[in-house]
Amino acid sequence: MAYLPAPETGISPPPAPAPAPPRKRSLPRWLPMAGASVVVGVAALVMLGILGFNLGPTGLAVGLVAAILPVPVLIACYLWLDRYEPEPVRYLLFVFGWGAAVATLTAYGVNTAAADLVKLPEALVGVLVAPFIEELMKALGPLLVLWFRRDRISGITDGLVYCGLSGVGFAMVENVLYLGGHGFMSGYEQYGPASGTALVFGMFIARIFMSGFAHPLFTSMTGIGIGFAARTPSKAVRVLAPLPGLILAMMLHGAWNLMAILSGEVSPYIFLYGYIAVMVPVFLTMVGVALWVRAREGRLALTVLPPYVQAGWFTPPELASLGTLSRRHAARVWAKRVAGDPGRKAMRDFQFAATKLALVRDGLNRGLQIQQLQQLQDEELELLHRMAQARQVYTGRDPQMPNAQWDGQQYQIVFPDNVTRRVPAPPEPVVPLPVASWGG
Repeated sequence: MAYLPAPETGISPPPAPAPAPPRKRSLPRWLPMAGASVVVGVAALVMLGILGFNLGPTGLAVGLVAAILPVPVLIACYLWLDRYEPEPVRYLLFVFGWGAAVATLTAYGVNTAAADLVKLPEALVGVLVAPFIEELMKALGPLLVLWFRRDRISGITDGLVYCGLSGVGFAMVENVLYLGGHGFMSGYEQYGPASGTALVFGMFIARIFMSGFAHPLFTSMTGIGIGFAARTPSKAVRVLAPLPGLILAMMLHGAWNLMAILSGEVSPYIFLYGYIAVMVPVFLTMVGVALWVRAREGRLALTVLPPYVQAGWFTPPELASLGTLSRRHAARVWAKRVAGDPGRKAMRDFQFAATKLALVRDGLNRGLQIQQLQQLQDEELELLHRMAQARQVYTGRDPQMPNAQWDGQQYQIVFPDNVTRRVPAPPEPVVPLPVASWGG
């Protein structure tokens, strides 16, 4: 797949690897994910019935209200992480629903069967059975996205977002059970509503403020593996990459449960020491990894898109404005100043399309998805046209900017004497300074 030349210049950078023979699809593209979504809906109804039966209307209502309170904050954190190339809402809702419904229902059934039918000790269920089945099921939703919509996961950031949201959904429903049942109803039945409310408040502090990140953190380990799987051309690596992350997630989850059990049976300081010495450093490390991979997503545009500048599709300042979130924000502020809210929205669309283009080109350079070569060629052309259309909203609106064109090598600027002169691009592009390119 060659880079598309700009219409006026005809300049075209080197081609990508040659395509492999196309594969035949045995199922419609929409069918697997549609079937999985139906499973999520059915599991949600069943899980809601189980919670209502176990907790009663009052306990269910209290548990739902208390468990939902932290969810918008956690979701907002993952949406903030995904700002460079936001994922479609339907897939985010799918993995959240998978964690909240399918994963919780399966884990509830397996854990209950292990304790009541197999008669395993509660500690053994908590340390071995629960981490295994819960992490496996939380990861399965994002894995389905990887298997059937591989193009929707473009790297580690997407893996973290999908797995993290699955963990948030699981934690929410688990908190309904703990806060509504072990918290409110336990105190209410013995001592009345005041006692139940006090227990809910204390449990809310422990489960939400102190450990609300636990389930998303554990599953994020698998997300790193899923991100690696999405970016490798090797089929073997693609299959095996999620496994180390999944095993690490199970180990961390088991260690967390073991600390909680020993804290209740031996000393409460065990959990406190483990929390400070192990979980907090792991959490901070994952935050650092997430920020690093997100920043790399921005730098990817600076690495992959220069050939499009040489072909005339981008100007040097436009490319430079994609490098960091602060530069992107500055570009949106500029676009709003010169073209109002439509300009700000157009700049945002331009940036999202450019980021997607960088990911598509990087995947082709790495030998990914070569089987869908024609599809990706069409996607590349569509993204370039989307950027050109967005550029028309704000280009030429700034009275302080000269009338200029970028031909892939130099600017052609109309000076005040109405003479057009060719001017080389400065070593450090002024950001933001979008001027019309031949590709636009």
